[in-house]
Amino acid sequence: MRIAGLVGATGLGLGIASTWVSGAIAQGGLAAYQGAWLSGGADCAEVYASAGKGTSFKRPVDIFAPAFIVSGSRLRTPQASCRIKSVRPSGDRQLLVLGCANAVAGNEVRVLMAPQPDGSLKRYFNAQDTMGTAYKQCSR
Repeated sequence: MRIAGLVGATGLGLGIASTWVSGAIAQGGLAAYQGAWLSGGADCAEVYASAGKGTSFKRPVDIFAPAFIVSGSRLRTPQASCRIKSVRPSGDRQLLVLGCANAVAGNEVRVLMAPQPDGSLKRYFNAQDTMGTAYKQCSR
C-alpha cells in the first residue's frame, strides 16, 4: 500500500509540474506567438472567424490554408491539434517541439520560428533555410 501511495503522489506531482511547465511556456517563450497567423496572399477573413472569446477556423475549414492558431500552449492548424512541449533558443530562432495529432496519427514535430521586428513570424524548414516563410498576424 505504501508503494501505491508513493506512485499516486508522484503522478500527482508530475501532473502539477506538467501544468506549471505548460503555463510557463505560454507566458514566457510563447508570448510572441499567441494569436492567429496566416501566410500567403489570402485575407484573414477568408480563413478565420471570430468565436466568442477567440478566433477559430472558418467553416468549412480549408485544410490547405497555410495558417495556424496559438492559444496558450496549444497550436492548431486546419488539420492537426498540437501541444507545445517546449520552446528552446536555436541561434536567432526558436525551436518549438510539438506533440501533434490529426484524424490518422500522432507524432512529435519540430518547428523553427522567429518573431520579426515588424510583428510577423517566420517559419524555417530547417537550420539551413535562410529565407523562411512569413506569417502575418490576423488576431491576438
